[in-house]
Amino acid sequence: MSRDLLVAVDIGGTFTDITLQDAQTGEAWTAKTPSTPRDPSEAFITGVTLALQQAGREAAQVGRVLHGTTVATNLILEGKTAPTALLTTQGFRHLLEIGRADLPRRDNLWAWVKPKRPVPPGWVHEVAGRITADGSELAPLDEAAVRAAALRAVVAGAKAIAICFLHSFTNPAHERRALALVREVAPGLAATASCDVLPVVREYERSMATVLNAAVMPAVTTYVQRLETRLAEAGVAAPLLLMKSNGGVAGAAAIRQAPAQTALSGPAAGVVGAVAMARAAGVADIITVDIGGTSADICCIAGGHIGLTQTGRVGPWPLPLPMVDMVTIGAGGGSIARVQGGALTVGPQSAGAEPGPACYARGGVEPTVTDAHLVLGHLPPSLLGGRMALDPALAEAAVRRVAEPLGLSVEAAARGILAIADNNMVGAIRVVSVERGHDPRGFALVPFGGAGPLHGCAIAALLGMRRVLVPPSPGVLCAQGLLAADLKAEFSRTVALPLAEADPARLDAAFLALESEAAAWFAAEAVPVADQAMRRVALMRYAEQGHELAVPLSAALAEDFAAAHQALYGFALPGVAMEVVTLRLEAVGRLPAPAMPLPGQGNAAAALLGHQRIRLPEGEAEAPIYQRALLGAGTRLNGPAILVQLDATTLVAPGWNAEVLPSGALLLSC
Repeated sequence: MSRDLLVAVDIGGTFTDITLQDAQTGEAWTAKTPSTPRDPSEAFITGVTLALQQAGREAAQVGRVLHGTTVATNLILEGKTAPTALLTTQGFRHLLEIGRADLPRRDNLWAWVKPKRPVPPGWVHEVAGRITADGSELAPLDEAAVRAAALRAVVAGAKAIAICFLHSFTNPAHERRALALVREVAPGLAATASCDVLPVVREYERSMATVLNAAVMPAVTTYVQRLETRLAEAGVAAPLLLMKSNGGVAGAAAIRQAPAQTALSGPAAGVVGAVAMARAAGVADIITVDIGGTSADICCIAGGHIGLTQTGRVGPWPLPLPMVDMVTIGAGGGSIARVQGGALTVGPQSAGAEPGPACYARGGVEPTVTDAHLVLGHLPPSLLGGRMALDPALAEAAVRRVAEPLGLSVEAAARGILAIADNNMVGAIRVVSVERGHDPRGFALVPFGGAGPLHGCAIAALLGMRRVLVPPSPGVLCAQGLLAADLKAEFSRTVALPLAEADPARLDAAFLALESEAAAWFAAEAVPVADQAMRRVALMRYAEQGHELAVPLSAALAEDFAAAHQALYGFALPGVAMEVVTLRLEAVGRLPAPAMPLPGQGNAAAALLGHQRIRLPEGEAEAPIYQRALLGAGTRLNGPAILVQLDATTLVAPGWNAEVLPSGALLLSC
């Protein structure tokens, strides 16, 4: 029996999306099922079973299972991480408490309160021993103190322990010995060391990344094991690969050791899928907006290259692991509208999967963005291919809860809800585009997620963008992005050299050491030599600057860094000394790309399902409803129109035209 089937599962706050694809023919099947927050693995296996049943295939035919997960993210955001202790160098007990002197960018100077640290000071254990900045040993490690600290952590109730010693990125010997001792005297603790998580400069950020990695390790390990068990029970013998925040995937064993690398797993998969889809449509410059039930994830991609950042955050905490450079805000189909202080607000609170928007008839009563769309006629009578009926009366009753206090009609209140949600997302798009030197008018907007195509035209109009590219299956693009992802890992080391001293031989020697680590990773992931690729990157700055820019290694590092600085900040500093702070090796293990499914034959007349009354600012109108799957390549439509499919609904606004491209993507233009 052939094992050519690929399964991709993306678990969101409201729905779990599944894509099943035949790698040889490109034929694909999609499924959506409500997420199960109490145990995400339930929705995972339910969705896989649904997709196999839909395709009429057997579990034994699955050759690869890919998964994007938000388990680690949710644990951190909701404060449900495991009780964690920290081993640190003597004299640095209050490192986490001190943190950084700056305030979060959008917080009020007078109202901001420093959030409670994930490790209380009483659970931070100091250990004597010191490695200097050049990697030499100034004082030996106090092994007795390490053993005693591990035992005290167990007695106090810790379930995990993080180890982060000063300057371990130059010499990890003390951390590795401490890790071995902890595992020896406290084998029940989930233990991790910074040299295996983030071996780079900046003690606070490195300590926080290590702590968060340890804190989510017990739950993520249990979750991954549960997934593997459920797959085995269902008859799926394929390996499980999980998406990382950097846009690549890794095996389950690697994720168990570094679960914090999955913090932006699901959103990263969507960006990978969007880039692959745009490339097939011949578009290189895109701005993606992934609108799900709870949040909107926004990313700017110039020239088809997905940028990485090491200044990412999860909630209030810095998590400087390499991750796709994006912005996340609390705006989605389930975002709740309320009247606060006499003003209408939308989000960040969400109705989520349980109870969901009021129109789902699952007990929700507060108005959401989805309810507003239904009130205005933007949605069909049912979702999920008819499996989920929508109740317009419940939607109107919910929106009335904010309309009456404001003295508005239900229609005006619904329009206000959508306007606020759209402008919230426009603000986030400006952060990743205008504030980084990119004019969004030269990009195509790629809206996806279950709610994305409903907002595409409105968001583009607010930004002056004239092209919107809707993927063939926008509601499951994160799942499809998993199919397009390669194995990926980064290996970093801080060198902190003035550029004048960073001669090619010295840099090459440092990169060769990183490449030996990459070789071990390739071997662990069983990547054939022909499918291995590596890219050398230098993180640089002007002398005395606080942050670095990533520049691909070349013979013209100075010129390339100055150009990158000019593009991002609008100026360069001729004559100012430059520094190479950290070297990063990006390793990629290429996976076989599945065949791309193409749209079949069809036309607008065959796809017409009927008409529906839609409420526009200028008055009511009859909008045709089309079954998108029956629209063939080359089909053209004029707005207003509603395109329905299993995973999402697309709203073509008045004044916009739609064309089905040969790749199956839908191009909206005005």
